[in-house]
Amino acid sequence: MTTIIKPARPRRSGPSRPAWEEEPGIATKAGKVVILTLVVLAVLGPLYTILLTSISSQGTITQAGGLVLIPGEFSLDAYRQILNGGVVTRAVLVSVCITVTGTLLSMVVSILCAYGLSRPGSFAHTPILFTLLITMFFSAGMIPSYLLVSGLGLINSYWALILPSAVSVFNIIILRGFFMGIDRGILDSARIDGASEWRILAQMVLPMSKAVTAVIALFYGVGYWNAFFNAVLYINDSSKNPLQVVLRSYVLQGVSVPGQIDVGQGVAPSLALQMAVIVIAMVPILMVYPFVQKHFTKGVMIGAVKG
Repeated sequence: MTTIIKPARPRRSGPSRPAWEEEPGIATKAGKVVILTLVVLAVLGPLYTILLTSISSQGTITQAGGLVLIPGEFSLDAYRQILNGGVVTRAVLVSVCITVTGTLLSMVVSILCAYGLSRPGSFAHTPILFTLLITMFFSAGMIPSYLLVSGLGLINSYWALILPSAVSVFNIIILRGFFMGIDRGILDSARIDGASEWRILAQMVLPMSKAVTAVIALFYGVGYWNAFFNAVLYINDSSKNPLQVVLRSYVLQGVSVPGQIDVGQGVAPSLALQMAVIVIAMVPILMVYPFVQKHFTKGVMIGAVKG
């Protein structure tokens, strides 16, 4: 009788793990570094060029033949000119007011709607949710929207820049998914102690939802800050135009900055003015994003998975 002896399997030094959890090799790590470096350069390269051109003198821009890549003579004439109380300054104030007011209004409406839809047995829960979901896939179109805004008397009003985009069903769904993931026992214990729904929302639900609310507020804020189409449709008075409309006029349509004055060494070059407007349009979002970035991934993932 012949005995077959199977070769012993080599023992692994560590615990058994799937292939995608194995420690990456040197080539994989080097490839990731190269790819991430290229992505960072692709993002920071244009920003560097725009910022450098905006603070360059006419001679440096002429020598570079356009956008400046190598630093030369610096000049802040472009920023002095556009921030001298003219069109851009007024547009910045309009955009800031619209963004702050619109974000606050949108957050209040979205949080209240999402919290109501997250509570089982709430009034008209299913019909309201179904109606909201329909609007995600079907819209009336531009002409009916314009007729509605006109019928409400909002033409040439700042509210025309806020109300048409005040509610995002996508953001409500994310908030609702997060609220539904909160332990019901905590909320029920508060109800037993006599807390009202308003108090539960304000003192229990919102403090536990800082991550997702910060992300949704960022979504709304960026949307209001970057919006220009509503202003093109509904605003006839140029003094009420937000910054993005002014940016579109100066950069894409080549409109010259009105009321150019001599500042410092002279009138700022037109290309430097255009790049300065772009920088001013980017600065507020770049200032706000670092404070929200730590909540960004957590808020989006929790809201999406729990929904």
